[in-house]
Amino acid sequence: MEKIVFLDRDTLAPQIRLRRPGFAHDYVEHARTSPGELAERLQGATIAITNKVPLPGAELERLPALRLVAVAATGTDQVDKAACRRLGVAVANIRGYSVHSVPEHAFALILALRRNLVPYRGDVLAGEWQKSGQFCFFHHPIRDLNGARLGIIGEGDLGQRVAAIGRAFGMQPLFAAHKGKAGYGRLYTSWDEVLASSDIITLHCPLTPATRGMIGLAEFRAMQRKPLLINTARGGLVDEHALAQALDEGLISGAGFDVADGEPPAADSPLMRIAARPDVILTPHVAWASDEAQQTLADQLIDNIENFVAGRPSNLVQAV
Repeated sequence: MEKIVFLDRDTLAPQIRLRRPGFAHDYVEHARTSPGELAERLQGATIAITNKVPLPGAELERLPALRLVAVAATGTDQVDKAACRRLGVAVANIRGYSVHSVPEHAFALILALRRNLVPYRGDVLAGEWQKSGQFCFFHHPIRDLNGARLGIIGEGDLGQRVAAIGRAFGMQPLFAAHKGKAGYGRLYTSWDEVLASSDIITLHCPLTPATRGMIGLAEFRAMQRKPLLINTARGGLVDEHALAQALDEGLISGAGFDVADGEPPAADSPLMRIAARPDVILTPHVAWASDEAQQTLADQLIDNIENFVAGRPSNLVQAV
């Protein structure tokens, strides 16, 4: 009989329904799991479910019964896949579940920053409307999306959806060619041109050794139109110290971030130090987390487990 252990159930909202697989099994659920608890909790498990709990090779070596790591997310960087390959452990992930949630969150950040909704709300609460003596006031600039150039870094499903929403607003989407690549097809605009000509730049690419720190001070200095920078992808894509400096120097007009390089970020981290600025919105890695997206994720997670046990594995990042 299969033994299934979910290491970090609290990474899904409590209202999300997680059905039980339709085969004989034992199921154990933990709200969260620390590194020191990992080996004990997974002893005898044949299937481990993790969202963000790391599964390093040294721990995997101690789990001879393990056959499947079912990742409750798309990213699998928390799993030592080389060790899984060596040990004959399959790895499956979730795909396509947030294709609406993440782009909508990105545009929520874009609209709030482009129209300065947060500062205007603060002004209203502070009594500035009454002090103005007229029907409106203009403390902060308001910019339309129509006609703006939307630089998109990442041309996958999320990037494509962002482009479609941008076109509906009358924007001009530009897909950035990969940084440092000389050749690119008709879909792409050169990396340098996207940086120099975009009014808004939004990130929708994975975090890899090649993309870590891809936006640093040199890139901020190349952003001639002082764009908004939106990051609903991964925190490590942007040098956070450089981001704070870029805001201080007026190299960009604002930042909307849903991710941090280290989560939760330390209280004295660069992102937390700039979070109260009127030109910054920081949300706690919830762009993916609409109820609809989470339910799709939960259903696909159990589908992946059932399909693996039935001998027709789905969404394998790594086969055995």
